[in-house]
Formats: sequence, C-alpha cells, structure tokens
Amino acid sequence: MFLLSQQFKYIVISLFFLTLGCSVEDFDAIPDQDGSSPRIITLAPHLAELIDLIGAKETLVGVSTYTNVLSKNGTKLPYVGDAFLLDLERIAYLNPTIILAWQAGTPNHIVEELQNLGYRVEKIKTNSLNDIETAVTQVGKLTGYSISAKKIASEYHKDLQRLSSDYSKKESIRVFYQVSERPLHTVNKKHYVTELIELCGGDNIFNDLNELAPLVSEEAVIVRNPEVFLAGRSEHTENSLENWQKWPEIMANIFSNYFYINANEISRPTPGLIAVGEVICKHLKKARFNRSENIKKNEMEM
Repeated sequence: MFLLSQQFKYIVISLFFLTLGCSVEDFDAIPDQDGSSPRIITLAPHLAELIDLIGAKETLVGVSTYTNVLSKNGTKLPYVGDAFLLDLERIAYLNPTIILAWQAGTPNHIVEELQNLGYRVEKIKTNSLNDIETAVTQVGKLTGYSISAKKIASEYHKDLQRLSSDYSKKESIRVFYQVSERPLHTVNKKHYVTELIELCGGDNIFNDLNELAPLVSEEAVIVRNPEVFLAGRSEHTENSLENWQKWPEIMANIFSNYFYINANEISRPTPGLIAVGEVICKHLKKARFNRSENIKKNEMEM
C-alpha cells in the first residue's frame, strides 16, 4: 500500500501543480566559477532524472521524495522533502550551491523561502514537449555538462520529428486518455500527453476543456464517444479501463480498443517520453487496424 500511495501521490502532485501554473523568478543560469563541481538539490524527481541522463549525477547532493536516481556510488541520495514540505535543516546540512525548482510544480512560497535563506534557485520548465529539449540544455549548462546535454537534446529533437513524420499524418482517431479512474481525470490540449497523442495521429476528445487535468464525468465521455481508451498504469498504480465495458455502444468497445501505457514514465517530463510516445503510436496503429477490420466486417454482412 505504501508503494501504491507513493506512486499515485507523485502523479497527483504533478497534475495539481501543472494545473495551478505556478512560476518562479528567472535567474542567470551560470555555473560556479571557482572550478569546483556544483552541489545540486532537485525539488522534483524528473529534474534529478535529467541530471542523471546527461551524466552529471555526481553533482547531486539531495533530491525530492519519490526520486529513483541513486548517487554515483549507487547509494540512495538524501531526501529533502516533497512539493508541499521541505526539510530546511537537511538542506542546510547538504549546503547546495544550486537548487533546481520545477517551474510548474514548485510552489512560489517554497521558492521565496529558499531565496530568503540565501540559496540560488533555478527554475526548469517542462510543460511541453519542446520545453523538455530546452530543459536538457539548461541543466547541462548549470552542471557543466553542456556537451553531453546538447547531444541528448539534439537526439530528442530528432526523435520528436521522426514520430511526427511517421504517424501524425495518419488517419485521425478519437482518444480518451484516463489519468485516474476514481476520480475520473483526463488532460486537455495543453498537456504534453495530448501532444504525444497528436504526434501519433490521435485526437484528444477533451481538447477543448480549460483545465490542464480536468475532472470529467462518465456521461461526458460517453457523449464524446471515443474510439480509443488509453490509460496510464503500472504495478503500483491502479487505473483500470474495465469499467467502460458497461457501455457497449461506445466506439472503443465496438473496436476493442483498450490500451495502457506506463504511468510512471508518462508522469515524468524527460526525453524518456519518446519511448512512451512510441508505445502510444503503436497502440493507435493497432486501434486504426481494429476499426478498419470492424468496418470491413460490417460491410461484408450487409
């Protein structure tokens, strides 16, 4: 149960603060000039993952709760708290030279408190797929790993272009993305999950809603009649699509289009989303095939 609540809590925190659209003050992103390696604390799991990805984990001295990145020696890094509460005594003991904040997820009052204590805080924006490319290069500059960061950012950019080229012009198909089953949450057009769906040639049926991660009703989903049900799920996160089988008239039921992606991977805005995008694209390719086969079958029976 602890693992279940821990995993789900991070996903909820992510969606909650993305919806608030919190921001922090910009700073000049200049690494330490005295030749010493920066001492970095990250305030969101995906920020530590970005540092790890570019090969700069030696700069990490502390991380937020739910972070899976280990130290260079393979040991757990000290936790400094989560998006709601920080351990200021531990942060002081770790003596960071830079604290990385998540622009859309770290509350302003926490950032201001850290600033007032004299810490250098840098914001990292990862709201969209394009933001992630910029975030990689920014983290590279801050850690002194610009060369590897630029290479990874370039590869990520090419991968996005490839996905778009391979799938975005395919015949469109209507998709309902289920963030959570109870309460029933989805995403709107501004969320990077929708960007991935669109890269794969899908249409989010709730593109028009104002909230980033809105609460919706079963009735609203039925009325919009998706051709595909897609949900994030993992061994520690329950998010079943079985409930929708109660309404056989929904096109996704008629076509047997139920698909899952990894909930943990989709919740972390890093270049790892490319792998998730590949899975979504393959699911939607299969969904189009199922739709086509159903239409052919009906035509033959007429």
